[in-house]
Amino acid sequence: MIALSLAEIAAVVGGQTHDIPDPSVRVTGPVVRDSREVAPGSLFVAFAGERVDGHDYAAAVVEAGAAAVLAARPVGVPAIVVDDVQAALGALARHVVQRLGTTLVALTGSAGKTSTKDLIAQVLRRKAPTVFTPGSLNNEIGLPLTALSATEETRFLVLEMGARGIGHIRYLTELTPPKVGLVLNVGTAHIGEFGGREQIAQAKGELVESLPPASEGGVAVLNADDPLVRAMASRTTAKVVLFGESGEADVRAENVRLTDSGQPAFSLRTPSGCSDVTMRLYGEHHVSNALAAAAVAHELGMSVEEIATALSEAGSLSRWRMEVTERPDGVTIVNDAYNANPESMRAALRALAAMGKGRRTWAVLGKMAELGDEALAEHDAVGRLAVRLNVGKLVAVGGREAAWLQLGAYNEGSWGEESVHVSDAQAAVDLLRSELRPGDVVLVKASRSVGLESVAQALLATGAEGEVAAR
Repeated sequence: MIALSLAEIAAVVGGQTHDIPDPSVRVTGPVVRDSREVAPGSLFVAFAGERVDGHDYAAAVVEAGAAAVLAARPVGVPAIVVDDVQAALGALARHVVQRLGTTLVALTGSAGKTSTKDLIAQVLRRKAPTVFTPGSLNNEIGLPLTALSATEETRFLVLEMGARGIGHIRYLTELTPPKVGLVLNVGTAHIGEFGGREQIAQAKGELVESLPPASEGGVAVLNADDPLVRAMASRTTAKVVLFGESGEADVRAENVRLTDSGQPAFSLRTPSGCSDVTMRLYGEHHVSNALAAAAVAHELGMSVEEIATALSEAGSLSRWRMEVTERPDGVTIVNDAYNANPESMRAALRALAAMGKGRRTWAVLGKMAELGDEALAEHDAVGRLAVRLNVGKLVAVGGREAAWLQLGAYNEGSWGEESVHVSDAQAAVDLLRSELRPGDVVLVKASRSVGLESVAQALLATGAEGEVAAR
């Protein structure tokens, strides 16, 4: 964060200083909410949760070097006390962003936010210092913490914005007003919470509504291939840039194909020229993510050649998202277990089919959460798709939703032992350990709450043990 005195911070957030001998002391370290991340000169933000109260760590963080605590009550050590810690954190982020004048890029969508954010960051940081959301910290706490990590050297600030309902993105854009707003897609993720795709579109479109007009440099980057996203052009006065495979897209992909290893390749066409891209990431769905990143970078002054090179060299920065690891025995594990919705599940299965040509493929799948009344149909459809893509074996893990996955596969023609339903992650591990053979490709995917990353981790540990035994 830019250096601010405790007195300045108290004025910005409307707080009172307590137990601060010298209000001119400056916060020169990071703003953190985890006591383990405190560094000399930090500002520690004390949130009171259901199980852990940050106020209880106040003395320890100051002893570890924190300049002060942002708190809801006096804590006996240097503190700025406010009525609402979350609101104060947001006010501080807004102040810092406005003071810096950094070009702020915000993005949202039902699927692919984190992967696209990582791509944008990797492209833009070739041009200038870039700060971006770590992982998926895209809510009313994670977003301001990310914004506060920007410094005077930061040229681009890339923020992922999530939503659980109408008004959430509007609130986030008020904390950190973007100049460039990107909407990836409107899918069925969280449809149970929103009540329908139209409501999801209404919420996601709050991002483009927040942008400054074109005369002031505002840019809305919209998916030309998603009708609900494309329609958001009417909700903004910013310049509209379309990306996608549509011939009407300003930034588009031509000659899309997958390499033998399942990595996408295409010709990137922009208003300023064309260049070829071969990605290190896996799955055709990354083409749309790459086009979104390219559209943002092009609007921010990068050449098509620079963008294509950056996209071709970009890797995965966030864990458990199409992490591909080959064991010493030749078994390939694809850990995509961070989260799942119908769109991302279909994309992952298609990637598995592409990667597994000539090899035996396994899809270890679990529940897709927050689908509401669509849950039965969506799980059934994913099970059927696995069969249509000729996935060798489907292992459905968990309760009712997993049973629907397996039933969909069965009704599509996956009989015998081609699809099985197991009770939990350990049962899946036991099954795979007994049946995997060299050359197999295993996809592991489910909603975050299922915790199927443990399956991938156990299988990788098994491979490592095998290597040690062979030595």
